[in-house]
Amino acid sequence: MFIMETSHTAVRQRIPWNKGKLVGQKAPFKPKDVWAIRARMVQQHRTRELALFNLGIDSKLRGCDLVALKVRDIQHGAQIAPRAIITQHKTGRPVQFEITPPTRAAVQAWIVEAGLRSEDYLFPSRVRRSPHICSRQYQRMLRGWVRDVGLDWTAYGTHSIRRTKAALIYQKTKNLRAVQLLLGHSKLESTVRYLGVDVHDALEISEQTEVGGCAIAGPPPVVAGLRCLLSRSARRRFSEAPPPRCPRSRRSICAFDPKQKWQHHESSTES
Repeated sequence: MFIMETSHTAVRQRIPWNKGKLVGQKAPFKPKDVWAIRARMVQQHRTRELALFNLGIDSKLRGCDLVALKVRDIQHGAQIAPRAIITQHKTGRPVQFEITPPTRAAVQAWIVEAGLRSEDYLFPSRVRRSPHICSRQYQRMLRGWVRDVGLDWTAYGTHSIRRTKAALIYQKTKNLRAVQLLLGHSKLESTVRYLGVDVHDALEISEQTEVGGCAIAGPPPVVAGLRCLLSRSARRRFSEAPPPRCPRSRRSICAFDPKQKWQHHESSTES
């Protein structure tokens, strides 16, 4: 007779993936944090990471577009182009960005050090099955950069690099249309949500844009797009008092007045 012994294994409790983590939009980097990360990379002679970080700040590209860049996308001959046009993988729309002289110097130094050719990927992977570094590797590298300067890595992500220069441009110019073109968004509402701008403030800025010291009405597409962003729930929440509702109908009580209907019926019978 065999006696089967059952071992009571400890049942591991399932822990939610977002427990104790910051979920939502990641904050952009401040200028002092950007310079601190750059100085750290220069001191440690991390040429590839410096080129990746600087190009991410200037290009404002998503991680999937940034890691898939090729040398020919930003290089004309033996020089790095001051401007480049890249087709986004997510939207399929082209976006243009400017490459500053410090970024051009960092990228050129990395190309010479790695011995890259025109048809090579700008940031090749060390894994044979992958032609270039993946977005996850880009995220892991970013965590190391943030930790090196003493910041909380949970508060930053790859979109923090994409949002940094766009947030600075909006703070200086208050021009949502320019930031929309730089980010490559098809709708202005996406830019407002991405920057975390208050809809009412953006609408007020767009409706009264100061040009040459004179206040003029904002462009109709911009104002219309921002007004559409205010949904019914948002309008009701920001209004002082919502209109009363009939318990048996979705229409407002003021939309149907029996007294007015009776007066209209009397006038029609007298005529």
